[in-house]
Amino acid sequence: MLKKFLGLALTTTLALGLAAGVQAADKKVYKLRLAETWPPNFPIFGDTTKRFAKLAEEMSGGRLKITIDSKNKHKAPFGIFDMVKSGQYDMGHSASYYWKGKDPNTLYFTTMPFGMTAPEQYAWFYYGGGMELMKKVYDKHGLLSFPGGNTGNQMGGWFRKEINSLDDLKGLKMRIPGFAGEVLAKLGAKPTNIPAGELYTALERNTIDALEWVGPSLDLRMGFHKIAPYYYTGWHEPATELQFLVNKRKFEKLPKDLQAILVTAMKAAAYNMYAQSYHESGVNWEKIKTEYPNIKIRTFPKEVMDALRKANGELLAERAAKDPLAKEIIESQKAYLKKVRAWTTISDQAYLNSAGAE
Repeated sequence: MLKKFLGLALTTTLALGLAAGVQAADKKVYKLRLAETWPPNFPIFGDTTKRFAKLAEEMSGGRLKITIDSKNKHKAPFGIFDMVKSGQYDMGHSASYYWKGKDPNTLYFTTMPFGMTAPEQYAWFYYGGGMELMKKVYDKHGLLSFPGGNTGNQMGGWFRKEINSLDDLKGLKMRIPGFAGEVLAKLGAKPTNIPAGELYTALERNTIDALEWVGPSLDLRMGFHKIAPYYYTGWHEPATELQFLVNKRKFEKLPKDLQAILVTAMKAAAYNMYAQSYHESGVNWEKIKTEYPNIKIRTFPKEVMDALRKANGELLAERAAKDPLAKEIIESQKAYLKKVRAWTTISDQAYLNSAGAE
C-alpha cells in the first residue's frame, strides 16, 4: 500500500510540474460539467466528487474548473450514462453496474458476488488487465470509465424478518442492484433498484421488504434500522467501486497536461474515498455495538449461501456462453482472483487468524 501511495504521490508531483511548465503558454480555462447519481452533499460519495473537482483545479493552476450537478439538478440519477454519452454532461460519477440495461458487460466493473476484495480488485484494474477490458466495453459508447472510489466490503442488507431458509427469499421484494439482483431473482426473490434518496420511504411504505445500501459508513444515518432490524453480513458486493465517466471526445480535446491532471485527480479522489469509507465504517460499527442494541447482526444460513453461490456460478456460465467479451471479462476476474486470493489468504487472513481480536 505504501508503494501505491508513493507512486500516486510521484504521479501527482509530475503532473503539477507539467502544469506549471505550460501555464505561461496556455492560460485558457477549460470548464467541465459533471453529473452525479447522488443527492446534493451526499456523505462520502459527494465528498469524493468535490475533492476531485478541487484537486483538478488546484493541480491545473485554475485551468480546469469542474461544476457538479447532483440528482436534484439534473433529475435523472440513473441517467448519467446517457447524459455523458450524448455530451449533455462532460463527466459523470455513478456506478458501472447501473448500466447493465444499456450494456450488460458494464456490470462487472463495480463488483461481483463472491468476487475480489477492494485491494484485490484495484490490483486487477491497474495491473491485471481490468482497465483494458473496461476500455473495450466503454469504447463503443464513446466513453471513458475510471475507478471512482470504493466502499469496501458491503453488508448484506436490512431485513424486516429473519432469513432462516431459502423459502424466506421467495417473493422477497428487495432493493439490490447489479448481478446480485439476478442471483436473488434466480432463487425466487423480486429485486429492484431505487435511488438513494427514496430508499427509506420505500422501506417505510412496504414498497420493499428489504434493502442493501452500503454498510455502517452510510447506513446508520439513513435510519433503515428503525424499520428493518435484521442486518446481514455481505456476500454480494465485496469491493463496490464507483466510477468516473468521461465523454471521450471532450477528453481528447483537452491539452495533454490537463488530461494527465484529470486522470491523476480521479485516482487520488478514488483512493481517498476508500480510506474515508473504511474509517466511517469502523466508527459507525462501534456505534452499532454501543448505541443501537436493537440492531440484530446476522449471517445468512449455510443453505442460503450455498444456493447463492451455485446460482451465481450458473448465471456467470450462461453469460460467458452467450457473449465472447463477457467470457473474456469473467475468465479474467476468475483467474486473477485465484492468483491473488492465495496471497490474501497467506497474508491478511493468516495474520487476522493469528492475531485474534482485541
